[in-house]
Amino acid sequence: MRHRVKGGKIGRTASHRKATLRALATALFKHKKIKTTIAKARAAREFVEPLITKAKSDTVHTRRQIAQHINDKAIVKELFTDIVEKIGDRPGGYTRIVKLGQRQGDASEMAILELVDFFEIGDKQPRKADKAEVKEETVVEDAQVVEETETEKKVSEEATDEKEKNEEVKAEVVPAEEKVAEQKEEDTKDSEKEIK
Repeated sequence: MRHRVKGGKIGRTASHRKATLRALATALFKHKKIKTTIAKARAAREFVEPLITKAKSDTVHTRRQIAQHINDKAIVKELFTDIVEKIGDRPGGYTRIVKLGQRQGDASEMAILELVDFFEIGDKQPRKADKAEVKEETVVEDAQVVEETETEKKVSEEATDEKEKNEEVKAEVVPAEEKVAEQKEEDTKDSEKEIK
């Protein structure tokens, strides 16, 4: 009989399952939204929602109970302050699972597990067409013309003179390199003739 047995095995041993659920819960509390498989999202929801319910009563005992599962003190503190504060009087149903379709590599059904009060159902990133409209709305301002002072002119003239000198030196170096390459070719041809 399977009376009152809740939660799936998600293909793991008991210790591995416990570690996976704790890691998913920690990531969910930290980022408020995680992308995972549907099976793991459902298992994580069953694990996370009782923790949030316990966090509503802020006592030392409940903090210690939750700290058994969430090993990051900063995230435990955030759960008791930010997350519980935003959830307010909601009587359960703190998370939402949004299906995404199949993963490319192994065709696993993927989903997003998110905290309900942090994201609205319609919250999505703007499409490319929307981004194009935003770019069109931006107005380009004309640049202001600023005249150079005498010292700036002198500095710019010195910089151009140095560039010209460097270019002349490079021009002298390149023919020398070409001569060396030609000599090597002639030497190889001569050595081939001697071998024959």
